[in-house]
Amino acid sequence: MFVTVSKPRPIALAALFSIAALGAIAVAASTQGGAIPGPLPVFPPDNWWNLDISRAPVDPASASYIAFVGPTRAMHPDFGGDVSAGSAQVYGFPYAVVDSTVTLRAVQFQYSDESDGVDHTTNRSIPFYPIPDEAIAQVHWVEGGDPCNVDLRASSDRHLLIVDRVHRYLYELYNVFYDGSQWQAGSGAFFDLNANGRRPDGWTSADAAGLAILPGLLRYDEVFGTSEIGHALRVTVRATNGYVYPASHRAGSTASALPMGARLRLKAGRNLSGFTPEVQKIFRAMQRYGLIVADNGSDMYVSGTYDTRWDNGVLNPAFRALTANDFEVVTLGYRPSGPAAPTNLRIRIGGG
Repeated sequence: MFVTVSKPRPIALAALFSIAALGAIAVAASTQGGAIPGPLPVFPPDNWWNLDISRAPVDPASASYIAFVGPTRAMHPDFGGDVSAGSAQVYGFPYAVVDSTVTLRAVQFQYSDESDGVDHTTNRSIPFYPIPDEAIAQVHWVEGGDPCNVDLRASSDRHLLIVDRVHRYLYELYNVFYDGSQWQAGSGAFFDLNANGRRPDGWTSADAAGLAILPGLLRYDEVFGTSEIGHALRVTVRATNGYVYPASHRAGSTASALPMGARLRLKAGRNLSGFTPEVQKIFRAMQRYGLIVADNGSDMYVSGTYDTRWDNGVLNPAFRALTANDFEVVTLGYRPSGPAAPTNLRIRIGGG
């Protein structure tokens, strides 16, 4: 049996333990949101998130999958700004952009055997995640909006997404909480944005499907930028059944439901002329790159970033105009160039 732990930076594992022993403290440049380091879209051009599936074949069971979701089920933008003016609570996924001086923090995991930042021979968490100290008591750093020292794990997914802009590394945590002395989370995952590192089969990430979250989010800067959106979007459905590539983890076995990793594609014949230019751009991405099922949740909810510039007065009715029947399911596990090897910078610990 191989026991692995991810390596977040090009330094030896012993050095990570030395950091903890010395109690090194670095004052970091941490930003809520902000520019994601290029090149964009996130991950290399041949990554599954950036795959053009506009000509991919339709799965033979597409109609039955759509029937399970409900053909008249309307789409919804699961992102936006503050729930109310000045509130702690937000819509969408906040994310943090940090520099390489942020102190690495150990996180105690509920699912440590499938998380990065753990010595899997001892089940000991190591200093690994560059979590901004601001996230402890300040609002809008974590999904839901409340600070990380507020324990809402029983009622919210509480994802914390962190981008190291210097190395182009991505760290994602699920169900995070700071208890006053240590960081806790359900699971955690590391992704090198310079490589196509897929999780080992059977492993989760911070998302149920075992995928990275950030690359599937709609961002305000790309919707209102000059270029087309160049990646698939993250979508949830109420129930799933197993998983297919590029997913690596199951979170349900509901008969007739879509598997994690399935791709929904907006039909090419759907008329987009009645929508605003920015909404047309979003829907064109759904036709070219599709939606990837990444978690159990509300049917046809598409994920995006927290950003107070979003206008849900425009987005909500536009998304509601699309229903599940406007989509088709691409051949399950579609990958025209064959599988990508798990290259998530793992090092072997101990024998096996």
